[in-house]
Amino acid sequence: MKTRSLAGKWWMTVLMVPILLAGCSDNSGGAPAEGAQDGNNGEREVSAVYELGQEPLEFSFYGHYDWYTMPTWGGDLSTKWIQDNMKVNVTPVSSGGNASQKLSTMIVSSSLPDVIWMERGPDVEKLRAEGMLVAFDDYLDKYPNLKEWAGDSTLDMLRSPDGKLYQFPNWYTTQPNGNAGYLVNKKIYEELGQPPLETTDDLYEYLKLVKASYPNVVPLEVGQSGAGLDILSTAFGEDRPYIFNTMMAVPDGDEFTSIFTDPVYREAMQYNSKLYREGLITQDAFTQKLEQVEQKVLNGQVAVYVASSPTEFGAMGHSLLSAEDPDAGYIMVWPIHKQGLDKDRIYPGDYKQLGWNVSVITKSADNPEAVFAFLDWLTGPEGQRIIFWGPEGIYWEGTDEEGAPLFTEAFTSDHKGRDELMNATVNFQWNGNTVYIDNSKMKFESTLPPEDRSWETYWQSEITWKTQFNTTEYVNLDPAGDSNEGIISQNVFEIYEKARAQAILNAKSDEEVIAILDKAEEDAQKANYAQLLAYKTERWQENKSKLE
Repeated sequence: MKTRSLAGKWWMTVLMVPILLAGCSDNSGGAPAEGAQDGNNGEREVSAVYELGQEPLEFSFYGHYDWYTMPTWGGDLSTKWIQDNMKVNVTPVSSGGNASQKLSTMIVSSSLPDVIWMERGPDVEKLRAEGMLVAFDDYLDKYPNLKEWAGDSTLDMLRSPDGKLYQFPNWYTTQPNGNAGYLVNKKIYEELGQPPLETTDDLYEYLKLVKASYPNVVPLEVGQSGAGLDILSTAFGEDRPYIFNTMMAVPDGDEFTSIFTDPVYREAMQYNSKLYREGLITQDAFTQKLEQVEQKVLNGQVAVYVASSPTEFGAMGHSLLSAEDPDAGYIMVWPIHKQGLDKDRIYPGDYKQLGWNVSVITKSADNPEAVFAFLDWLTGPEGQRIIFWGPEGIYWEGTDEEGAPLFTEAFTSDHKGRDELMNATVNFQWNGNTVYIDNSKMKFESTLPPEDRSWETYWQSEITWKTQFNTTEYVNLDPAGDSNEGIISQNVFEIYEKARAQAILNAKSDEEVIAILDKAEEDAQKANYAQLLAYKTERWQENKSKLE
């Protein structure tokens, strides 16, 4: 899945619906930190707790993504409150649309920003190995939000080979979350008699019926780059998350084996190829833009939409379509499964304790402890409440006995203002606390009458959160890009991508699909695929030992 879609996956958990943040936090502590700055290691030998708001704190922030542009700090109600009350100012460093080049330039010129927001993995470890990052270990007990909410097992998974913690996670969790699954056009489904839509055979028959009855509707929308086809592959195996596809590794006992010879993947590719050949899925799936997918869903031009986060467009589409016609809109169905498999062991999506991405603090920071103190506050209940719902006194006033905000009348009446505030802070959500947000959201929704409950939250509670697989043990398996295994991985991935496209777009029969995958297996082994699988197996076993 593309990085930005992952962002959407998490952000839209809180963007599309009236939800709340709960709790309060007062971890800002006592006196400002004292002690001299160590110019050699960028860390301060101090014992006092840094108190936010006692002195100005300014640091630079770089989002390591081509697409990311940080909004103006202080340009919205939430960050303006932080600026005024916490005396914190964050200055952006832009990627200029070329994140890889930007980071390389900053490293070479020794001009790293104070904070880098980036993916976990090789890039973080490269910075760490070069001695450019600040370890957080001495801060965890002094500023306890991260330790309390993420938990030791999550933090241990984030530790580097030297045993220290350098990464501050975003959207970490200790419970299932996620939106992957199947969106169904309610009006079309009802007009076609609501036939069974549970098995892969049911889906095939339904898509044929849609094609015959609605020539201007896409029977099965699979999104940008055909990403939904990977979700659909989970229908053919129990406890089989789709990430095994892009990992190019499938567990068999205590070892990883080839994706190309995996029986589940082979059967799924045959099914997907058949749907494409018969015109039942998006014919431009590998070339269409995300905006095109969005418009089709919002206009009701799809019968079924399978994606890693179909609720993003589904919530908007449902609102628009149902406003025009009460019988229109979208519903979700339990994940499709192959006949004979246990439907309760089919997982179209996954979640990881580590969440999405991370923030690292570099040794360029004048006061790294103060920066950590702010990030820790931001991930705590008070910080989360303000960055999502604005400062106290507008949409909430005070908290209940469990720390949940007490919403004002404006929260339920001023949807436009509330949503504008939420949208304005999306790109400041660097330290999302999933458990806090999701639990608070459900608590608030439960107090509303059924007609006022959000579409998205309903389907999350009924289906999507129940059908996401915990894939924490499979994180951090990718080798560094410039390592021998990294070069092998790139070569095998090119083989994988080519075979995937050929099997879906070009194969004229099930036999041709198998022939394409056989050739891909042969080519991958010539490219030292076995060495890559051995490397990933070793990393996997290390992960499992940390989680025990």
